Amino acid sequence: MTKNPRPDSPAPNCVSMRRTCHLVTFSEDHISKINEYRTSVCSTYKKVKEYNSLAGENVLLADRYTELLIVETHRKQREREEEILFKGERHQQVLKTRASEGLNRITVDQLFKPDKDGDVPKAVILQGQSGHGKSFTAQKIMYDWASGKVFKDLFQLVLHLKCKELNEISEAHSLVDLLSYCPSFTSETAEVLKDSKMKVLFLIDGFDELKFSFEKTSTMPPKDPFREAPVEATLSALLKGLVLPKCFLLVTTRSTASDKLSELLSDSQRFTDILGFTEEGVKEYFQRFFKEELLAKKAFDCVRTNETLYTACFIPVICWITCTVFREQEEEGMDITKELETTTSIFEHFVSILLKHHKQELSQPETLLRSLGQLAERGLQERQVLFDEKSLSGAFPDPSQATKYNPFLCKFLQRKKVKQERMYSFMHLSFQEFFAACQYLMLENEEEALTKLRKLLGDVNRFKPVIQFLFGLSNRGIVTHLIKQSRPSIKAHLQEWLLSVLETHLHRMDLKGLLYILHCLYELHEEEFVRRAMGVWGEMEFYYIPLTRTDCWVLLYCLQCCPTIRSLSLHHCNITAEKLMMLQPALSRCKELG
Repeated sequence: MTKNPRPDSPAPNCVSMRRTCHLVTFSEDHISKINEYRTSVCSTYKKVKEYNSLAGENVLLADRYTELLIVETHRKQREREEEILFKGERHQQVLKTRASEGLNRITVDQLFKPDKDGDVPKAVILQGQSGHGKSFTAQKIMYDWASGKVFKDLFQLVLHLKCKELNEISEAHSLVDLLSYCPSFTSETAEVLKDSKMKVLFLIDGFDELKFSFEKTSTMPPKDPFREAPVEATLSALLKGLVLPKCFLLVTTRSTASDKLSELLSDSQRFTDILGFTEEGVKEYFQRFFKEELLAKKAFDCVRTNETLYTACFIPVICWITCTVFREQEEEGMDITKELETTTSIFEHFVSILLKHHKQELSQPETLLRSLGQLAERGLQERQVLFDEKSLSGAFPDPSQATKYNPFLCKFLQRKKVKQERMYSFMHLSFQEFFAACQYLMLENEEEALTKLRKLLGDVNRFKPVIQFLFGLSNRGIVTHLIKQSRPSIKAHLQEWLLSVLETHLHRMDLKGLLYILHCLYELHEEEFVRRAMGVWGEMEFYYIPLTRTDCWVLLYCLQCCPTIRSLSLHHCNITAEKLMMLQPALSRCKELG
């Protein structure tokens, strides 16, 4: 993808189809209609709405978008990456690991390049973890295509479907009906789909957010884009190439759903991982966010000195949170690195800042947090990220007021055939997971909270991010800021569970599970308990798993809480000289070191 123009540069003009030599065979009517569509896309996508934007506060896409690190894969991802562990410097380590296997970096304009045999993939999966910039990249692709910067001579038409907006459609829809949900799409654009010579790309954003199972149904798959069928059948037909078989697909998804997606797509696929920012990208993002060079440098240097906070900034959504909080606190002369130490503290601080901004409108902020927690937990249990007003009614007495002074829920209008319906979502799945964790500490009935917690811990693989946030919220330095009432029983049960896992499953646990335990200990950040847990551990062995700087920072903290560790082995863990220097203060505590 090409570099963005500077923020003060005029927006690029939309490219006329007349300038593309191989389009001269298309009718003047088609050329005119698609040029109108491009112009509309440019206008629609040139600005981005940030998570906490108020009405009229959208910013230019060029002011925010920073090129992301994408690597190409040629094999099906068999093991699902744990989102909570895939962060920070691991972007660099995964790239190096995959590069050694012949899996190289790829840019957006190369997503549909021919492979070594000269074949162009019909479908590209752009996979990545929550908050790594998949949807933001989708918006940038739409804008750059309309501006003639990307896929200029490859696709004459690019259409954008947002999956979370399709979940609540109950009526039968044709493919063209679904496209009416695309920004800038008109009936005139739909006419162009009838041209068999037209090269069309469908950009399907957020496959993992779909609630459909895509299992076999009694409905015959539609092969006509104008034929109505259940939404699940229509989407399935598009993904399988049964309708518009000559079109191309670019699908974004979290890695946890990529295997399911691959089974639906044709054999001609290309897998890519979007890993977030590079080190250079983090610095560039700070420059774009703050604009003023001195302020950008001050913020970046401040964050760079804190290893945990800096490596977390490789995740775009965390980078945005950090920049937002810094901008709010800089004028007060606060040291942000001491305020933001753990991942939970970053989210807690951000939520506190927004609550502070809305304190005049929010007479009872705890009531709002409790309602958000109820909605978030129910949504995760039911695998729901999009909520209608009926869904909100269980958590908010007046759903119509749910977002009036609520900075954490996004509201939008979703088209139905003859009406529009209000729909809601959290600003990001990470926030839904955070508020779900808060819910356990805000329940008035402590026994009910413990019962729900036991159930949560019984399905730990599904709710790892929520559980890690719970450990962070049990940190004495955090709970007092956001949640006034303490839940010592919750904290005690979490500690008991973690010790039990170490005592009974330590030798059978995979290495990612062991790292997850370390991160939970770090989020809890209580030296006495960490020492107790590490004593159960005793011997620590990591083999063939790249340890990021964040992992090393967490390991350092845990090791420093203990007088001695019997044995520490780090083999083929990509321990660089820099990481060794990080760990050095604690290595003397290890009786045996490998």
